[in-house]
Amino acid sequence: MPKRRSGADSEADGHDAATQAKLAELAHRLGESVRRLRARRGMSRKVLSQLSGVSERYLAQLETGQANVSFNVLWSLAQTMDTSVTSLLEERPDENPDLTLAKRLLESLSPEEQSAAYQLLRLRYGGQRAPSGRVALIGLRGAGKTTLGRLLARHYHVPFIRLTTLVEQTAGMDMPEIFIAMGQKGYRRLELNALQTAIAQHPRAVIETGGSIVSEPETFDLLLSSCFTVWLRASPQEHMQRVMEQGDTRPIEGHMQRAMDDLKAILDSRSTFYRRADAVLDTSGRGIEECMEELAALCAGCFAQPLPVAASGR
Repeated sequence: MPKRRSGADSEADGHDAATQAKLAELAHRLGESVRRLRARRGMSRKVLSQLSGVSERYLAQLETGQANVSFNVLWSLAQTMDTSVTSLLEERPDENPDLTLAKRLLESLSPEEQSAAYQLLRLRYGGQRAPSGRVALIGLRGAGKTTLGRLLARHYHVPFIRLTTLVEQTAGMDMPEIFIAMGQKGYRRLELNALQTAIAQHPRAVIETGGSIVSEPETFDLLLSSCFTVWLRASPQEHMQRVMEQGDTRPIEGHMQRAMDDLKAILDSRSTFYRRADAVLDTSGRGIEECMEELAALCAGCFAQPLPVAASGR
């Protein structure tokens, strides 16, 4: 005869099913976090696989919440202490209770409201920003940072600094070699040091930054507090077209649609950070001279004795 199941067995099955459902939800959130962070850093799944040694297949499973990630121990601890896994991972013994409440309040806001709240906090508690003779251009590759940055620097007779070039000079290696030898962490450390050097040595300058600088809070905060920042914005299609016109076909190797999807994901993940810039210049469908004239006007207050815009500087 089949063994009769007790009420306790049925209740245990119910708890198991509920636990499995919650674990599946956590795996999905983790996958989303990995995908967003990868997009924010401008890394394709293939590149992340090569740098991390994790197979593309596993990364695909992880990002879709299908990987066999062991949350069991964390989940059990969090349940026992009546807290969330996130709180368990981020718990600090010296954390002010008011900070916990502030985090909960911020988490309840929409992304737009969170950005507005950050700006208010930064204005109130971030210290008074001194007038700067430095302009920093941010945005994805293909927005026109190099072309317009050189023209702007020439227009105001100030140095033009490509932060990535300064990183390469400091490391004595080109970008691919830096990532192979030092990884993302090493590059980010060099990037911060390069920005600190540029700020210390150049009270007046135009600085072109890498597109992923916004993903590093310390570096991006330093940029915002030390420079007048302008987001050069363009449509995903124009970004892709301009990169290809520069002779770089890497973005479309293998599959054009996938490359475009990756580009849109990167832009979506960074837009909230790019919007923290002091000004925005949309370069989509516009000529160099028109964009330069608007950029010079936006930055007129940053440099003493501005010169008139000249088409010959093209």
